[in-house]
Amino acid sequence: MKVAVDCRYVRIGRHDGISRYTAGLVTELARLHPVTMLISDHRQLDMLPRLPWYRVSDPTGPREPLVARQVNRLGPDVVFSPMQTMGTAGRRYALVLTVHDLIYYRHGTPPRDLPGPVRALWRLYHLAWWPQRLLLDRADAVVTVSETTAALIAAHRLTRRPVTVVPNAADPLPPAAGTAGRRLVYMGSFMPYKNVDALVLAAARLPDHELHLMSRVDAAERARLTELAPGARLVFHDGASDARYAAVLRGATALVSASRDEGFGIPLVEAMSVGTPVVVSDIPVFREVGGPAAAYVDPDDVDGFVAAIRALDDPAVRDERRAAARDRAARYSWAGSARVLLDLLERTAAAHRA
Repeated sequence: MKVAVDCRYVRIGRHDGISRYTAGLVTELARLHPVTMLISDHRQLDMLPRLPWYRVSDPTGPREPLVARQVNRLGPDVVFSPMQTMGTAGRRYALVLTVHDLIYYRHGTPPRDLPGPVRALWRLYHLAWWPQRLLLDRADAVVTVSETTAALIAAHRLTRRPVTVVPNAADPLPPAAGTAGRRLVYMGSFMPYKNVDALVLAAARLPDHELHLMSRVDAAERARLTELAPGARLVFHDGASDARYAAVLRGATALVSASRDEGFGIPLVEAMSVGTPVVVSDIPVFREVGGPAAAYVDPDDVDGFVAAIRALDDPAVRDERRAAARDRAARYSWAGSARVLLDLLERTAAAHRA
């Protein structure tokens, strides 16, 4: 079986969520079975394992609808793409596509790093369900990253194809000299549905804690959050390195998130893997990922966040939650997800040949 993995969504210089998902899976999949990576830019190789590769056109370019004709020359039996938008016209191989979440049907602002025309198409695409159905039904099988999203796909009848959960995971955090301290850590964007305001307001009621906001933030949003709660001790890292993130996370009081919607929750796994408790909004996917290890709060309940964080002042509670966090994090690994994916690819390729 000749397997190709679409690595064209791997970012140059620094991973985002889909980029990290691709790199994590292709690395572990290659330990189980020979793999050829599809790339569109040689610089992507710096973020990927040393494996055979084949260059095709850019996934956001005008040639994408016909990219299958380029891939056919490689002669794969099955192709796995971490997105649902891979072109399929004329394909002669089995295809597995991925849908990570359905967030943008409920929160219509597209990712800011997309080109203007792509952002416009993104908005149009998410106005109705039928474009998603057309994309997914072009595949032989569909992957998603959580049982929560799989249930939503079924509820909205988004595909006639079989859906398999290949969970997300977290890369091991680099060694770092973390120290215990009254730190709250938020890792995520500042899009409205992330509800960072609730965390800032909670921090203002926890004057003995710092709230560390790890991701890049523009000047206007930084000023708005600072003015929202002048008493909050906010530390803006504006895009921390992995090493800095690890150092801040280790020994922190908790990782916090008040998000109203997520496709998975990689920061939860990252925090739990180093024994940092998590205090997060009570949404289904966080329940799925965090299980009994996390504390859950209504995303609008600022007092609830304060109380859940204060509960960690008790050493017995804190130690119990740290141990539970490590146990829970062990459920998620790229190696485990790659085994699930390989089984799916083998079945899909066999069915396509038949």
